[in-house]
Amino acid sequence: MTPHEELSPEEEEIPDLQPRTVHDRFAHRVTMRVPDRHNPKLRQVMEWANGHDDLYAYWVASNVTAIERLGMSDHGPVHVKIVMNLAVRLLRLLLDADVEPSVVTHYGMTKEDAEVVVTLAALLHDLGMAVHRIDHEEYSLFLAHDLLKELLPQLYDSRTAAILRTEVLHAIIGHRSGGSPLTLEAGVVRIADALDMAEGRSRIPFEAGSVNIHSMSAAAVEQVNLGAGRTKPVRIEIELSNSAGVFQLDQLFRDKLRGSGLEPYIELQATLEGEEKRLFRAFEL
Repeated sequence: MTPHEELSPEEEEIPDLQPRTVHDRFAHRVTMRVPDRHNPKLRQVMEWANGHDDLYAYWVASNVTAIERLGMSDHGPVHVKIVMNLAVRLLRLLLDADVEPSVVTHYGMTKEDAEVVVTLAALLHDLGMAVHRIDHEEYSLFLAHDLLKELLPQLYDSRTAAILRTEVLHAIIGHRSGGSPLTLEAGVVRIADALDMAEGRSRIPFEAGSVNIHSMSAAAVEQVNLGAGRTKPVRIEIELSNSAGVFQLDQLFRDKLRGSGLEPYIELQATLEGEEKRLFRAFEL
């Protein structure tokens, strides 16, 4: 599976490239979809997310901060949708290999409840970008808290809803640099966030002339594929068009994998096929 399989051609363009009104930004609304796999609670989460204007406004504001004010890569609804689908796919590969989620181990819940935790954490993990880039993971917590208090009691009894709220918040804070996930679900979200590295994510800063190792290495990643592993439960295959993409894997992804708790479950291979694509013609300081 590639993350872009879940995106429409319009969504591939990434919303909020040009300044526009609030009304216009909502007119280009991205619809969240994930295979619910006979999980009615997950279906309810999707219905809630797609009908919640405040949540979508936070995604729009996050992208304004990232793209328009800081010249960074996408942190809005397209990024959220990709990360959500990667996270659910990754969790299900682990479940298929009989790896037990933390909410099952510690609270006697179900695998379907673990899917709810992972999905919600992916949906809410970057909300704090709407406030500021610096410490955005912490700002995500207080924005997510109120949304979770609204949603989870619709799906669970009050005690279970409170426990699941803490699980989602833990998975959100665990994706930050130096974060230390203590649950399988948090580790899944951390890795899924790191796997949104294909060239579309870097297109905005790269096309704006930001030629550095971060934008160039991201532009070199053509595709990310997730599947069952050969020696471990999960195999990640990365297709590169330029050797610069190794930086994404050796520096950025390795840092996210280290301490995620998923190290025993993931194997990764990157391949460079054919002639290398030229990414830039000149570099100046």
